[in-house]
Amino acid sequence: MRSPICDMLGIEFPLLAFSHCRDVVAAVSRAGGMGVFGAAGASPQHLREELDWIDAHCGGKPYGVDLIVPNEFEGKGQKFDVEQIVAAVPKTHTDFAASVLRKHGVEAGDLEEARRGATGFAKNLREDGASTSLDVAFEYPIKLIANALGVPPKAMLEKGKQHGVAVAALVGAKEHAIAQVQAGVDILVVAGGEAGGHCGDVSTMVLVPEVADAVAKIGATTPILAAGGIVTGAQMAAAMCMGAAGAWCGSVWLTTTEAETNPVVKEKMIAASSRDTIRSRSRTGKPSRQLRSPWTDAWEAEGAPKPLPMPLQTLVSEPALRLVDKLSQGNHEGAKQLATYWVGQGVGLMNETMSSGAVVQKFKEDFLAAYERLGGFLE
Repeated sequence: MRSPICDMLGIEFPLLAFSHCRDVVAAVSRAGGMGVFGAAGASPQHLREELDWIDAHCGGKPYGVDLIVPNEFEGKGQKFDVEQIVAAVPKTHTDFAASVLRKHGVEAGDLEEARRGATGFAKNLREDGASTSLDVAFEYPIKLIANALGVPPKAMLEKGKQHGVAVAALVGAKEHAIAQVQAGVDILVVAGGEAGGHCGDVSTMVLVPEVADAVAKIGATTPILAAGGIVTGAQMAAAMCMGAAGAWCGSVWLTTTEAETNPVVKEKMIAASSRDTIRSRSRTGKPSRQLRSPWTDAWEAEGAPKPLPMPLQTLVSEPALRLVDKLSQGNHEGAKQLATYWVGQGVGLMNETMSSGAVVQKFKEDFLAAYERLGGFLE
């Protein structure tokens, strides 16, 4: 396809797949799109292991890495101290999480050690932690490095230019997009509020043309990838009609045969409608869209504690939800009810399990059909 994204990244079809699953990343790259590995929670050693595998299985096709280095988070500028971070989590929040589990027959026991284990995510949020991950990522022939929250750190932008790797940044508002362009990013991932995971509150249908217009008005030519609720080639085509040069998708890969998704949650997603998600701060401390469950309902209920800032809320939710995932796969009914994961409103269109390569092919077919349908309106 003739797209600035294809030219910049050396790919056939401007569809980028964000995934925590290396199998999905490699499969999408092999199919002509581009897989982007979500590395926010990975230690440097784990990241190296995953990229070794991806590099060996992507058939020589381009792939990328996504990190999270937010501009604002609890403890920014302070020395990283595991015990100090764990101690900063109020007992009110851990007790509340335990009470939600107990209500559904899940005995949490002592999750203190699990909270310590979850601090790796907190470390990766910091520029020093992200710098180590960046060093690992740039040991590989990646073609894209992306930052999911805020303007990429200076080191990311500098290393991108040094290695000839495109730097992308996710944005959820027009003013954020302008700031990213001025900072020197190469690609804008414009994510509407329909998106799974961290997202803003403006819909993709409004945000994409708004950002495209704002970028053009400041004389920039930074290409846009549309994101948020996009799970079909027809939606991708619509976004490109509004000014995008391609699409960035995350949710659609969660129900693929390769996906790392808990099988219990995967079944829930296939059965879900577009109204079965919720945008909440209860998982990470920042607004993120996830599959609604009794766990998310509890945190939104009257009297529930206010979610903590990132990354402290993660230390409350992740140990509990990992336990829920484990028990749910052992057929624990209460855990099956509680089980949840990040997913966008496009889940209502994700009604069957396919391979990642088949999803890419379906995108291509749907895109072409939409293009021909649109052309049919012209005389």
